[in-house]
Amino acid sequence: MKLSKWGLAWVIVFIVVFAWSAIRPHDYPTWFLEVLPAAAGFGVLWYTRRNFPLTPVAYFLILVHCIILMVGGHYTYAEVPIGDWLRDAFDLSRNNYDKFGHLAQGFIPAIVAREIVIRQHVFNSTRWRNFFIVCFCLGFSAFYELIEWWVALFSEEAAESFLGTQGYVWDTQSDMGWALFGAVLALFLLGGLHDRQLRARAFPG
Repeated sequence: MKLSKWGLAWVIVFIVVFAWSAIRPHDYPTWFLEVLPAAAGFGVLWYTRRNFPLTPVAYFLILVHCIILMVGGHYTYAEVPIGDWLRDAFDLSRNNYDKFGHLAQGFIPAIVAREIVIRQHVFNSTRWRNFFIVCFCLGFSAFYELIEWWVALFSEEAAESFLGTQGYVWDTQSDMGWALFGAVLALFLLGGLHDRQLRARAFPG
């Protein structure tokens, strides 16, 4: 299936940001770990583009999430410049770009999960559907924290940059809290738009 102009623009943006992130990152082990989910996501989307194309809002959000990951991989989450600027501007104690990333980790998978369960007719009840989506996002976030723990155990070289705790003792718990908040926020803010696109079957090629 030939890519539409919209789909081609998506691919170009992804490749450009991916290439930029790979040019002299903070360190390549951290870059690889941070960018791997984005690369895997690209592969899944490419493989499913014919049989299960997503709505525009889902594709857009996935691209945003990939960019967040690739920027974090280039600088490390603790040293992303915009996080430093916000820390200095608002007299914060740390660079909070990682918290933005974990908010996205709940916000964006919530819409993707919502699309899958709606189109596969998994739930008859909206309440149970929303409950499942929030639980899924929280479980996904918890699993990511386990991955960070495993990396810390097996890779001392990349552990500190990958974890990005910056000395915050409650970093793991707050990461999951931000993901939980992001999932709830996505359902509240984008549920209506997502429903309209699903009804219109607005699936770009």
